[in-house]
Amino acid sequence: MLKGKIAIVTGGSRGIGAAVVQELASQGADVAVIYAGNQELAEKVCQDCRDRYGVRAGSYCCNVADFEAAKETVAKIKEDFGRVDILINNAGITRDKLILMMKEEDFDAVLNTNLKGAFNMIRHCSSLFIRNKGGRIVNVSSVVGLHGNAGQSNYAASKAGIIGLTKSVAKELAAKNVLCNAVAPGFIETDMTKELSGAEESWMSMIPLGRAGAAREVAKAVVFLADADYITGEVLRVDGGMGM
Repeated sequence: MLKGKIAIVTGGSRGIGAAVVQELASQGADVAVIYAGNQELAEKVCQDCRDRYGVRAGSYCCNVADFEAAKETVAKIKEDFGRVDILINNAGITRDKLILMMKEEDFDAVLNTNLKGAFNMIRHCSSLFIRNKGGRIVNVSSVVGLHGNAGQSNYAASKAGIIGLTKSVAKELAAKNVLCNAVAPGFIETDMTKELSGAEESWMSMIPLGRAGAAREVAKAVVFLADADYITGEVLRVDGGMGM
């Protein structure tokens, strides 16, 4: 149980992020939901957590790719909740194109949000974890970061970078009882995957379990790692066997 713990979830207003927020709250954690644009949706997730689980929940608008904005948001969450124990880096975007068609801004936007955003949040939370004598970081990567995917070189690069970041942070902070792990979801039913029109059939052919995953199934893996005491630097695939 995570009762009394304070968790930050980036990209927490929908999809996998919202499922993670709900799962954390169900385990008794208070939650700070970081969102990029949809305040109404973020506040709805928070209100649901307050109503169903009786935990504290607050929403915070932040572009995690902005170093100073991330710093200010972490400070505000610390002020509001008193401490931070868990960081879930879930915020992510796609700008899918074949490499010959990809614009520089498509590459930069994805790397800045998905990878630099995770760095920014870890950078600003780490000192809080060290002062607390412990903390848990879970980064959301992807099977695409492990195996690549045509038309997603920017996304794959960002998610592969997340894995390297996870392992390096795990080694740096282990002595301070700060554990850092990653999950690598496969084809999960979310708003993002709905945009992959025409690709679902080809994805399904690669999944031994023969179905897409649900956001709550990823959330359970995330929360497992957020509560783990002797796992660090690990990448847990949640992909129905796709990566075997």
